[in-house]
Amino acid sequence: ADFRARVSGRTPTMATARRDTLLELQAKAQKKWADEKTFEVTAPRDGSKPPKFFGNFPYPYMNGMLHLGHAFSLSKLEFASAYHRLKGDQTLFPFAFHCTGMPIKASADKIKNEIAKYGNPPAFPVVDEAEAEKIAAEKAAEAAKDAANKDPTKFAAKKSKATAKAGTQTYQWDIMKSSGIGDDEIPPFADPYHWLEYFPPLAKRDVTAMGCQVDWRRSFITTDHNPFYDAFVRWQFNTLKKIGKVIKAKRMAVYSPLDGQPCADHDRASGEGVGPQEYTLIKMEAYQESLVGELAPLAGKKVYLAAATLRPETMYGQTNCWVLPDGDYGAFEMADGSVLVMCDRAARNLAYQEHTAQPGVSVKLLGFKGQALIGCAVKSPLAVLPKIYCLPMLTILMNKGTGVVTSVPSDSPADFMALSDLKAKPPMREKFGVKDEWVMPFEVVPCVRIEEFGDACAPVVCERLKIKSQNDKVKLEEAKHQTYLKGFTDGVMLLGAFKGKPVKEVKTTIRDVMIDAGEAIVYSEPEKQVMSRSGDECVVALTDQWYLEYGEEQWRARAEKCLAGMNTYHDEARRAFESTLGWLRQWACSRSFGLGTRVPWDAEFLIESLSDSTIYMAYYTVAHLLQGGDMYGKTRPSVSPEQMTDEVWDAVFLGKALDAGADFPAELLAEMKAEFEFWYPFDLRVSGKDLIQNHLTFAIYNHAAIWENDESKWPRSFRTNGHLLLNNEKMSKSTGNFKTLKQSIEEYSSDAMRFALADAGDTIEDANFVDDTANAAILRLTKELVWIEEMLAICSSPKARSGSIEVFADRVFSNAMDVAIEATKANYEKMMFRDALKSGFYDLQSARDAYRVICGGDKHMHADLAMRYIEVSTLLLTPFCPHTCEHIWGSLLKKEGSVTKAGFPVGKEPNAVLASAAKYLDETCASVRKGIVKACAPPKKKGGGEAGAPKVCRAANVFVAGAFTGWRATCLAILREKFDAARSSFPPVSEILDAVKSSELAQAADFKNVMKQVMPFVKFKMTEAQTMGAGALNETLAFDERAILTENVEHIKKVCDLSSVRVLAADEDADARAAAEKDGQKVDQATPGDPTWHYLVEEDIAAKVEDMDIGK
Repeated sequence: ADFRARVSGRTPTMATARRDTLLELQAKAQKKWADEKTFEVTAPRDGSKPPKFFGNFPYPYMNGMLHLGHAFSLSKLEFASAYHRLKGDQTLFPFAFHCTGMPIKASADKIKNEIAKYGNPPAFPVVDEAEAEKIAAEKAAEAAKDAANKDPTKFAAKKSKATAKAGTQTYQWDIMKSSGIGDDEIPPFADPYHWLEYFPPLAKRDVTAMGCQVDWRRSFITTDHNPFYDAFVRWQFNTLKKIGKVIKAKRMAVYSPLDGQPCADHDRASGEGVGPQEYTLIKMEAYQESLVGELAPLAGKKVYLAAATLRPETMYGQTNCWVLPDGDYGAFEMADGSVLVMCDRAARNLAYQEHTAQPGVSVKLLGFKGQALIGCAVKSPLAVLPKIYCLPMLTILMNKGTGVVTSVPSDSPADFMALSDLKAKPPMREKFGVKDEWVMPFEVVPCVRIEEFGDACAPVVCERLKIKSQNDKVKLEEAKHQTYLKGFTDGVMLLGAFKGKPVKEVKTTIRDVMIDAGEAIVYSEPEKQVMSRSGDECVVALTDQWYLEYGEEQWRARAEKCLAGMNTYHDEARRAFESTLGWLRQWACSRSFGLGTRVPWDAEFLIESLSDSTIYMAYYTVAHLLQGGDMYGKTRPSVSPEQMTDEVWDAVFLGKALDAGADFPAELLAEMKAEFEFWYPFDLRVSGKDLIQNHLTFAIYNHAAIWENDESKWPRSFRTNGHLLLNNEKMSKSTGNFKTLKQSIEEYSSDAMRFALADAGDTIEDANFVDDTANAAILRLTKELVWIEEMLAICSSPKARSGSIEVFADRVFSNAMDVAIEATKANYEKMMFRDALKSGFYDLQSARDAYRVICGGDKHMHADLAMRYIEVSTLLLTPFCPHTCEHIWGSLLKKEGSVTKAGFPVGKEPNAVLASAAKYLDETCASVRKGIVKACAPPKKKGGGEAGAPKVCRAANVFVAGAFTGWRATCLAILREKFDAARSSFPPVSEILDAVKSSELAQAADFKNVMKQVMPFVKFKMTEAQTMGAGALNETLAFDERAILTENVEHIKKVCDLSSVRVLAADEDADARAAAEKDGQKVDQATPGDPTWHYLVEEDIAAKVEDMDIGK
């Protein structure tokens, strides 16, 4: 009674009473679980293999608080684990904390530097908000441009995890304050290890408060701060090295000069997923006669204009080269004494690729604008023309390539239109000081033939698309798409030593010829800008370090086999994995800066953060035995970290025999092996889809390598999701549209938050958390608690209805529970949690509410069915709202144990015929109500006369057809013949319609009119048969229509406000038939499931009297 009063609002805290009630139940349930160690699970020691479920989630990075986005991905695993635990599986859900890599160290250094530079607490300079907004707008425009130009065939997450982590605050101190950390608490964060002590316990607190069913004994942090995990990672890499998966080599890698090491995805503030783009750098030698004016200081030197190209095979057709008149260029001295002309950014990249005398240092001899290069004559490699000139192009982007662009107007639409513009527009030539002899004599030089376009594709495509100038960017982009790919796939060389050869066969050879001749070099740069967490713009560097041999043919084949055997839940996710396996190559796995585990054989380096995170799921199986529940590994209940040798790990994870004299407890080894062998492989890993392109694919590769000879240990499924929107907008601290996990639980309660997370969406696209859904859940859950308390009191009363369950409404409600059990179980199995919420909560509640109505209120419900509903609905909701359900199970239903292990409800096989009959009755009542309104509506006024007298309907006759006849019977016979009962399927509708047209119906005079009705009838019956089986195709309904209506006459009368309803066969009671026909009701058109209703309408005398003016 006290609870019912509180949630009804009769308390001083009425605005939050319902939420506070859920928080109280939450605290009570979590204490029960903790006291009873409900979620601690141990593998059988007798070698038995009961059904098990092992799910895991990428350990979150510990540089801040967990937020609602974390909770969304985590909820997928939580719901799946809770479902498996509920249905009786041995269920393991562990959780750990990632601290490896550069971000924590970089952030700690920022705190240290900010204190040193601005004081403690820092007094930062005032930010010019207008300038900040301008910069933000420019970045947004650049991002939009990148999105417009992206490859539509390439999978990409809409927002990377690294971008999400980066935030918008300028200073690390401000970022810490935005997480709720006070000024006096921030200084210790200058020590990177303070982060490891501060954030993991808070994350554990919040995940526990969320109600996640975690076995916390198995929790750990990464890095050498945890010596047990450190030993595990060392074993992993020693094993990979032994089998040849780790090599040391020089490779191009995205690199941070400031950090002095490669910059992997998790080390980046922006640019996650960006890799090196390789170009051929064409060295166009400047004629000495052109080194005048601003270029005069370069006279006497070997000077080359350096142009980056992706199409070396087209160099035969060069007619000029391009520069941006207002662009900033420089002349840079290379190691061999030659001088390359390019932009500063390109020179910075080149300096890290072993082309300068001192690595990482570009020697700039001269700086100038692009205008100084216009008219410079050059001799370009492979060009048929011995002398070509440097000309202005206004569309050159200085953030890609070198700023110098080759011009092949035969094969590049942009080049063709830019050259055409210069030829056609003397004022343009005059503006940039272009002499006619530099432009006018030069015509297109065909170099590649494409069958569709002929010997010069660019002029042909530009004419077809009616491109008028180089400013027609949209059409030029379309022209590029039409020509570039076909130039490679269909092109045939017209010039040079490889004349007549397909481009795709000689492209690389042509490049190599130029490189060997010293006319070109290989050049790489990031595909787009990458910023490290240290605030440094990254380059591509040729680095000598340790690499994982991803992409190696045999290893890739094993990885592809692993993927083929996995459930990815979404076709789009599988395609993304396949794409990643297609392009992923060697991965730099070592770093010299940050936190982590040292490379075992080369202690100068650390193992980077994405490489120590690939098989740690195996460590979960034994962590509790080594660490004793201490996430830091300081508690050592069994052995020391030094005893965890590679030989011991081999024995645990690879089944190898341990030497008899080994210093390791045999009993502990047996326990560790039992845990691993029982739990592995993991059954599910849940993650955001942005990790497909690195972490998740790395996990596939590493499992396929470490357990190369035991495929039974390979992962069984990955379930990926999109990002979480908050009220249809991106979550952002800067806009205030952001919630931490702690804030969300405090605002809604864990159960209401979980309810809204379940409702947010299950596809690989972005989902949406809606405040209103969470708030509505608070109301729904607390109202349901009140109803259950009241219903339990009714059911315990001697007056409660009991006995056999034979009444139609009882049977329908019982069947609705069976339907909900089956549908919800199927949805849980498919991890379609929104659908599970619909079938197990919304639909089941609707069925309950409909039953209440037909029974005439709660007191008339069958007590056994009401009790069954309370139990079934509680169990179906348990994975989503475990705290509320624990209260119902233990406190209200007085059940023993925890609801989390109570067993998934069991029902009978749903009766589709009964469900169809119930649906028929509902639709009939709705149809009758509408029919009565229509029948009682006054006739339309004619000629301005008075409206007719008010009408009322007190009674109705319904005429029920016994069977389908005529053309409908013919269609049903055809459908029965075509129906494949085993597969519950039909051939295409067109085949069925052809059969109808070939039947005797075609001879009927009204065949055309009949065919108009055939299609909807056939489609309806096909759908019905696929749901109910072949019985739906009989001439009679699967249920007794007349009996259903007769049994439920009282219900129909009540909901339709009728005093009398007679249920008649369509061919009986001639007088009633005649009366119906007289009123325009066509009784002979009644069909099974669609009876004819005759509403007996009369003048509404009471209303007429009420309308009379008695005093007149």
